[in-house]
Amino acid sequence: MVKSKTKVDILAIGVHPDDVELSCSGTLLRHIDLGHKVAILDLTEGELGTRGNATLRKKEARKAAEILGVDDLEILKIPDGFFEPTPEYKLQIAAAVRRYQPEIVLANAIDDRHPDHGRAARLIYDACFLAGLNKVETHDRDGHRQERWRPKAIYNYVQDKMLLADVIVDITPYMDKKMESILAYSSQFYDPESMEADSPISGADFLEYIKARARGYGRQIGVEYGEGFTVSRPIGSSNLLELI
Repeated sequence: MVKSKTKVDILAIGVHPDDVELSCSGTLLRHIDLGHKVAILDLTEGELGTRGNATLRKKEARKAAEILGVDDLEILKIPDGFFEPTPEYKLQIAAAVRRYQPEIVLANAIDDRHPDHGRAARLIYDACFLAGLNKVETHDRDGHRQERWRPKAIYNYVQDKMLLADVIVDITPYMDKKMESILAYSSQFYDPESMEADSPISGADFLEYIKARARGYGRQIGVEYGEGFTVSRPIGSSNLLELI
């Protein structure tokens, strides 16, 4: 079972259910193993996806969350495909950031094939900034005003485009579990018996691409599999040996 809501160390945000699993679930698994608390926040229900529907994708998202062992999964109802960076949506995300109080946020790719990804990246960045402003008012589910909170860092995971990564995380021990969480979205990926229309991610070659991409990033740091992230500001460290 997904555990009860609590302050987390990492909040992984995706505009669509399956974005997180495809792009950074190995990183989540590694940090869960290290004892950190992790939650996933999906901004939309993915209702415009070529395959499946909102009800099914929410069910699949819960199954993936169980496989990963995250502390919580939350799915907002921002409209898939047609959202803009409005104050309403920024405040919804800011409220979630204040609720989970993450040290780190993982967010959609800043540039990608799917236009939702880049727009979501900016929306998440703005929401995290607003969450740290005392005069920006949001409320918890009981109607109490939330205290300000701003994550220490935002890392944008790589999605369809093979971007030059600023940070690569070794996920070698977690690749199989990552793929298991991806396949929880059975409506979206390769199924030779499916009667639904094909999509850019429904072919068997796409799952092979996910593994190949992880191999490509892993090779850059001398491991078998890796996940890449970009950052908008320099990464700070007091110990260069920690960055090896």
